[in-house]
Amino acid sequence: MFGRKKDEATDLQVTPASTTEIGHPRDPQSKKGAPTPSRKAQEEARKRPLVPNDRAAAKVAARDARREEQARMRRALDTGEERFLPFRDKGPQKRYARDYVDARFSLGEYVMFVALAIVVASVLFQRADLQIIIFAFFWVLVAAVAIDAWLMSRRLKRQLIGKFNSVDSGVIWYGTMRSLQFRRLRLPKPMVKRGEFPS
Repeated sequence: MFGRKKDEATDLQVTPASTTEIGHPRDPQSKKGAPTPSRKAQEEARKRPLVPNDRAAAKVAARDARREEQARMRRALDTGEERFLPFRDKGPQKRYARDYVDARFSLGEYVMFVALAIVVASVLFQRADLQIIIFAFFWVLVAAVAIDAWLMSRRLKRQLIGKFNSVDSGVIWYGTMRSLQFRRLRLPKPMVKRGEFPS
């Protein structure tokens, strides 16, 4: 009686060899007759080196990637391609602000040239009465530029609300600073002519 139970228990035992031959039931890639890889072997296979073996080659590749990215960005600044523009220039509202500013004439475009001419005039003309006139003209110009930029920003805000129902943070300041730059030096380059206001 006891011997029969012992024989049945012996028959039900699975040896380690048979386990390795069958393979792990949860491993779909394990095949009959092939041993299941150990956990250590699986972890080693999944490991990727954090630092490349050839650091010089990795440095050259990173430098080439940076150059390519900068070249794409420069082309985007010339063509206005949204995908590769710098983050500060991306977005439909900023594109609208650029087109709106580029379509109008702004006093701020020429303020730097006028300021340079005033500095030269103040050096050439040393008379006190002329100095007063020169600097008075300079401050009148600064006030006119400030008023023009303020009026432009209010109109731009109304246009953005009318088109997008809201104004993103920083867009008005972005357009105002662009209006103070000489048109030919603006980046991204103007995509519209004078008077071609965006709809």
